[in-house]
Amino acid sequence: MPEPTDLTSRFTSRRGLLFGTAAVGAGALLTGCTSNEPKDEPAANDQPAAEDKPGKPVTIGFAGPQADHGWLNAINDNAKSRAKKYSDVTLEITEGSNDTAAQIGQIETLINKKVDVLVVLPADGKALTQVGLKAMRANIPVVNLDRIFNTPQAYRCWIGGDNYGMGLNAGHYIGEKLKGKSNATVIELAGLDNLELTQQRTKGFDDALKNYPNIKKVARQAAEFTVESGQAKMAQLLQAQSKFDALWNHDDDQGVGALRAIEQAGRDDFLMVGGAGALSAFQAIKEDDGVLKATVLYPPTMAASAIDLARALGQGKGVSGMAEFEIPASITLYSAVVDKDNVDQYMSTGFK
Repeated sequence: MPEPTDLTSRFTSRRGLLFGTAAVGAGALLTGCTSNEPKDEPAANDQPAAEDKPGKPVTIGFAGPQADHGWLNAINDNAKSRAKKYSDVTLEITEGSNDTAAQIGQIETLINKKVDVLVVLPADGKALTQVGLKAMRANIPVVNLDRIFNTPQAYRCWIGGDNYGMGLNAGHYIGEKLKGKSNATVIELAGLDNLELTQQRTKGFDDALKNYPNIKKVARQAAEFTVESGQAKMAQLLQAQSKFDALWNHDDDQGVGALRAIEQAGRDDFLMVGGAGALSAFQAIKEDDGVLKATVLYPPTMAASAIDLARALGQGKGVSGMAEFEIPASITLYSAVVDKDNVDQYMSTGFK
């Protein structure tokens, strides 16, 4: 599951850099600086368009956690497929582990191999900060993906999702749908409560609902980002709440279980909004024959954009479409709401 960043509160007040309407937009912009395809327009920083063709060979080391969740598996797939698009990129990818000691060892192996750039999605950002510092001190720039290291000294660039923004946009979507209904009630199926990401998603949701005095949140249950927990916790919510108008579920994987519980209970008297952007959610939204009406993105395409950034760093390039010669220090992706009106646009990004 996507882990929180300690930067979330920082980005709440100073959003960092928002690319497009989602990670799709980020990927498109970053591809401009790294594409192997020629283009007619010069780079925004007026440098020669050397980035428009294969350039200096770059070896990128990629270290992520164990792919034991649909979103994490999609992170790995996005990194691999993006790297394959570049004839000048060699990807050294580790097996992935949720054991911090094992992941530190894998990253140290990549450092010893003298890769040109590292892309790291740490199992635990705090625990892996020292190995990020070690890479940076070895003059290997680090692209810190999603889960944030404790200090900016441990990475050259951070790119990740906006957990607070997920909750905020989910709340506004539900608020607008229930705007004309008096005494409307909503419930929330959260993720793991000991994770800051869960707390930030809830905070964003609650902040959005403050704009809709006709809506009251009447129940909240924390699940575990798994199908099984989603089904069990949703069943409890349905038993406790005989009537409500909307549900926000933090994660589309646990949403599969939630939808099973809803179907078993024979309930269809409310609307549901999911989170992350699973293919199954997109398909259900497109079919529009159930309670799931939208999902709020936490796009795994950020891993593809991280490869773009790493290639640009390895080749000493900036980002096309921006005036600066260097890539940004941080990039926060936008949590777009996907519903039946725009689901076709995002279908190809859905993860299994």
